Amino acid sequence: MTRAEATGAGDLFSERGLSGERALSGERGLFDERALSDERALSGGLPRRLAAERPAILVVGDVMLDGWWSGTIERLCREAPAPVVDIATRAFAPGGAANTAMNLAALGAWVSVAGIIGADDAGATLRRQLESAGIDVTHLHSHPDMVTTTKIRISSGGQVMLRIDDSARAVPADALAGLAASVRSAVGDQDAVVVCDYGTGVLADPVRIALQETLAGDGAYTAGGAAVGRPLTVVDAHDPHPWARLRPDLATPNALEAARLLGLRLPEGPGRVDALAGHREALLTATGAEAVVVTLDKDGTALFTADGGTHRTWARPAAEKQASGAGDTFVAALTLARSVGLPLTTSLDLAQAAADVVVHQPGTSVCSTAQLGRHLESFADTVLGADELALQLAAHRARGQRIVLTNGCFDVLHSGHTRYLNQAKQLGDVLVVALNSDASVRRLKGPGRPINPGADRAAVIAALSCVDYVTIFDTPTASPLITQIKPDIYAKGGDYTPEMLAETGAVEEYGGRVAILDYVADRSTTAVVHRIRAGVGGEVSEAADPG
Repeated sequence: MTRAEATGAGDLFSERGLSGERALSGERGLFDERALSDERALSGGLPRRLAAERPAILVVGDVMLDGWWSGTIERLCREAPAPVVDIATRAFAPGGAANTAMNLAALGAWVSVAGIIGADDAGATLRRQLESAGIDVTHLHSHPDMVTTTKIRISSGGQVMLRIDDSARAVPADALAGLAASVRSAVGDQDAVVVCDYGTGVLADPVRIALQETLAGDGAYTAGGAAVGRPLTVVDAHDPHPWARLRPDLATPNALEAARLLGLRLPEGPGRVDALAGHREALLTATGAEAVVVTLDKDGTALFTADGGTHRTWARPAAEKQASGAGDTFVAALTLARSVGLPLTTSLDLAQAAADVVVHQPGTSVCSTAQLGRHLESFADTVLGADELALQLAAHRARGQRIVLTNGCFDVLHSGHTRYLNQAKQLGDVLVVALNSDASVRRLKGPGRPINPGADRAAVIAALSCVDYVTIFDTPTASPLITQIKPDIYAKGGDYTPEMLAETGAVEEYGGRVAILDYVADRSTTAVVHRIRAGVGGEVSEAADPG
């Protein structure tokens, strides 16, 4: 089913509402894009806003079928000391590039998928499930000499015992030629193209050349980082190097793939990010990308951009992981958000939230708009009192983790806030944000503030992946809270010195450390509020304001 078929020729407003705005502005919906491009808050309503944009996205690559078979084990087989699994349930779900497509559709995009499957039962099952999700399979080619790539996991008692992989040893030349022709015809009307190359041979030279020629930009980039004159291009490949000539807007290798690309041996744990940051330019050159997002599994992700920027996200992993495909979910959410103009760092946090949803679901699953919205809304009730916070932090200390505390009003979230909180998180292991109460904000900022009440401010801050705990305080300074919870590091931003802070004495009394973070110029909540009230757009040009 194509995008035009889904809307119907008579439904002119539904089909052309967004494109009409683009025609008037010369961009992607000037009014909506401007609002989304300024969006920093991961509110519960944000996924619905993104879905309402309905971007057209093409997924090209290695489509697969994932099988999840489960049963009981009560005996060993006679032939070998191996357990016998009596299968009780069989479930199948689209995997690989097909899982990326399913996630995009579940998040509201118009999705087309281009790939090659076999003329077999697995291929028929895969095609049927994609069609049921409303995905256009016009460019999904069946070939009698292909085997549909299938990965069957056999489990018992929630534990995967074995995985059986079945795939073609070679992709027929005429199948590659057909896919290459499809790619040339499919790219033109897309808002974004996702290349999913997992090394099965489906994206060999004929297809790769077709993508390079069709997606060749003119070498210029917009302020948002997208190449001029082509769709947003995202490469999710086990080996991103062959795609460097494509000059993608985003490349998303995992840590092992990035290390292999650079010829490095990465350290374990958090040190991986520092090691990769030291090779930022080499990583960008090797991928040819404007920005690279390295996924770090339970440690979240790290973003490296050509302008020297770095942004981290932190995962909220499941205690016992029985899920597969969280990386596909991450790439899908990231692509959707960027394709409609959401800022890159906000898109990254949103994608991390979507991945956090699926790691708590069994098997190969997707994150829908409704699920993501509920997940973000759940942070509305995460404010802890000082006593409960102290108990939680005691458990972290017992595990040897360092506690970082920062505080502020955080009234209208902007990029200065998110950059600052990211820096604070990287000082330790657990980040606590203490918000000024509404009464405290009024005392500091005047009777017109806060714009957003404490519960809303707390929910937005708590939804950021870098933030672990949120509390609200009503005292003139944060010193009483500091004395009670004793953070290892107390972080503040702007042009302060430790001597200027009222809280420094409380921190030093128990041997803590005060850290002054980078001054973030040209970002001010007060200036944002003035712009909103005056109905004025454009860049903020005042000094940073921690509120």
